Amino acid sequence: MADVINETAAVLNETAKNATAKIPATPEGMATAYGSLVVMALVPIFFGSLRSVRFHKEQKESGEQSESMSNKDAAMFPLIASVALFGIYLFFKIFSKEYINMLLSAYFFFLGVFAMAHILSPLVHKLVPNMFPNMNYHLLLVESEVDQDKKEKKDQNDKKDAKDKKDKPEELMNYKFDRKDLLCLGLCAIVGVWYLTKKHWLANNLFGLAFSVNGVEFLQLNRFSTGCILLGGLFIYDIFWVFGTNVMVTVAKSFEAPIKLVFPQDLLEKGLEANNFAMLGLGDIVIPGILIALLLRFDVSQNKGRRTYFYTGFLAYFLGLMTTIGIMHVFKHAQPALLYLVPACLGAPILVAAIRGELKDLFGYEDNPEADKENTEDKNKEETKTEDKKDK
Repeated sequence: MADVINETAAVLNETAKNATAKIPATPEGMATAYGSLVVMALVPIFFGSLRSVRFHKEQKESGEQSESMSNKDAAMFPLIASVALFGIYLFFKIFSKEYINMLLSAYFFFLGVFAMAHILSPLVHKLVPNMFPNMNYHLLLVESEVDQDKKEKKDQNDKKDAKDKKDKPEELMNYKFDRKDLLCLGLCAIVGVWYLTKKHWLANNLFGLAFSVNGVEFLQLNRFSTGCILLGGLFIYDIFWVFGTNVMVTVAKSFEAPIKLVFPQDLLEKGLEANNFAMLGLGDIVIPGILIALLLRFDVSQNKGRRTYFYTGFLAYFLGLMTTIGIMHVFKHAQPALLYLVPACLGAPILVAAIRGELKDLFGYEDNPEADKENTEDKNKEETKTEDKKDK
């Protein structure tokens, strides 16, 4: 996970060795850069949280099973992220950085275009006039009957399930769209081409903001305790990879993909052609953001018309981010943002809940009680099977 990185310190250390080193940023330039990064971090968390409430409501109304992170998933996530981070680091050490970034750019081009289109589609539908020759389309992809027959032969011990699969082929894709959606996709593709050809920091940020909003909207925590496990694990992960090694900083500087928000510290001097950037990793936005979105859904579930926990978490995130920037500026060293964000985003809601006498309600809230119930039943079945095998 890329963190807030201050390149000014590196410039001061390398100036004597490198005649082409960047000019250290002015206080005004740094204030502009970090102030912009803070705003860009707050915007996707705020709007992504609102969208997560709507998405959760739509899932309940449609009867669709919500996919949320379990405690086991949350505990394993830092380990998986560590393996992925170190793998990327080794790739950059072994292979040419240019070729790796070329492949990553193509991959993130498609992801970014669809992420932006998802966010901008409602706006495009409102702005496009009614005279636009619109038409609806429905893309449906299901398994072929041949594949179904193969599955039925494998499932001979469960005739009922096999019959259901035959009557209702499994849907691989079911997507409805219209020409306005295609228009929106085309406009977003223009931004994608701009990013591919120029790698401009504005195009990078547009994609990064789109990823952040979608991440906060769709990545759902089911329980506050799951969020505690996830953020606690990433708290240790961030400290180790930033202070213990140079892996995090190396990957953040080498990885040319919209997985970070950047803003030039020399914007006032060079305008849009500025190239001395301050950075903020998307992980430092999305990970606390999904917890803050959960707090908003908890507020909504109480039906009291107040957003106490959401605003508490939102303010705590802001203060944690400002603390990160302040300490980084003082010590002139890259800081693991989650070192300050995790205690703030977890501690503030817990403190408010303790004062209001709602700790039990906060930790007992579940977005999808049915999902947890099914997971528990599956676990109990597995344990029963294991015990039966032992008895035999």
